[in-house]
Amino acid sequence: MEIRPSQPYEPDMSSGQSPNTPGSKTVVGPTGASRLGRAPSRSATIAAERSILPSFCASIIDATPGLLVGEDRILFQLDRMNQIDVRDRMQLRAFFDQLVARMSKVNASDIDFGGPTSSGLVWYRIDGDKKPDFNLPRFSVDECNLLILGMLSKSSIESLKSWKAADFSYELSASQGSKRKRFRSSAYMDMGTLAMNMRAITDETRPLKSLAFHPTVEKGLLFRHVRDGLTLITGVTGSGKSSTLDAIVDANNDDVNGHIVVIGNPIEFVHDSKKCIVRHREVGSDVLTFKDGIVQALRQDPDIVVIGEMRDPETISAALEITDSGHKVFSTLHTSSAVESIERIIAEYSPSEQSRVRHRLADVLRCIVSQKLLPKVGGGRVLAKEVLWMTPSASAAIKNNNTNEIYQMMYEGWNIGQITLEQDLYRLMRQGLISPDTAMNYANNKRRFQQMASQ
Repeated sequence: MEIRPSQPYEPDMSSGQSPNTPGSKTVVGPTGASRLGRAPSRSATIAAERSILPSFCASIIDATPGLLVGEDRILFQLDRMNQIDVRDRMQLRAFFDQLVARMSKVNASDIDFGGPTSSGLVWYRIDGDKKPDFNLPRFSVDECNLLILGMLSKSSIESLKSWKAADFSYELSASQGSKRKRFRSSAYMDMGTLAMNMRAITDETRPLKSLAFHPTVEKGLLFRHVRDGLTLITGVTGSGKSSTLDAIVDANNDDVNGHIVVIGNPIEFVHDSKKCIVRHREVGSDVLTFKDGIVQALRQDPDIVVIGEMRDPETISAALEITDSGHKVFSTLHTSSAVESIERIIAEYSPSEQSRVRHRLADVLRCIVSQKLLPKVGGGRVLAKEVLWMTPSASAAIKNNNTNEIYQMMYEGWNIGQITLEQDLYRLMRQGLISPDTAMNYANNKRRFQQMASQ
């Protein structure tokens, strides 16, 4: 099955409705573009049969009542999809795999499609910029619904019904390449229709040394040298947190005999067992919640526990508990600096509990790495990071609610591997890897960076 390029798209406005409106009857034209009408005609049905998707898709779309909108429309189409022979559904997945496999050809990190505002196009993020791919066909909203429904598991569908979104991992069929290619995926409701984002998961881990940590910090990340405590990898979405975390896991996997439990939503990179036996537990399919996975891990004899994200007080409390019990724990937060990470964790609790959590966190925290991916001079991206390596002074600052002092500690702590984001941005700028404007734009403390740059 070959994906054909799109043709000029001219929506039929004669019905008085906007293109791709879920409430109107959607009929698929020869190029996969939707044209709207109030009721299916014989000519419209023939056009639907020329869709580039498997023929059963046109049948489902043609049978969907025009009055059904939003969730009701999707549930109707889901019911019809469940009646389709498994071999037909495999054809739909094979078609979808071609769209995903194209990511490696165009060097894209993400793919987005579905929803009325995508204009029926497939969008890819390449070198940080997300743009539509006009070399691919346009798809109607109903076609996108079917493409997405065709790849959801039973648990993902239940999540979509109850939560209006589903997070899951996806793996390309073996026929699309010799290496396993996995993707972190999110399907969600958008104006009563289905939309999706998928992010490519690298099929190789980076060497830990390539991240250029100070020897003190690099040793501290390895179980051989530091056998307990909490390390956080933080940053906004798309900052490379998962890649850094996987590099740390792989380094431990190569270094010491032990047991690593990875709890993720979804599981991204799958580590082969080397010196360590590595277990992977995906929230939703292998365990119900992050908290449950952490509590259950206490009974599974782990040495290292990797928690995909600490996103709520229950998960944070469970992470602190398992760290208290003497395990080495790694996790992530969506924060842009070390100080913000500490404050975010404490702020998740009520004021009456914050003093207790502050003391508990200060006792178990070992390291925070906050990172950003920046546009590189000449193309591509480069990593900038901030590193807090916990010292007695930093621990005391947390306990005494003086976290504002920690920035200066990092600024002066280069001899033990500490560095502020602004110092690292200045280093990258001096090396010619990023422009001065980029450095300033990505700095958290712009006044401090300006002071360094003007020296």
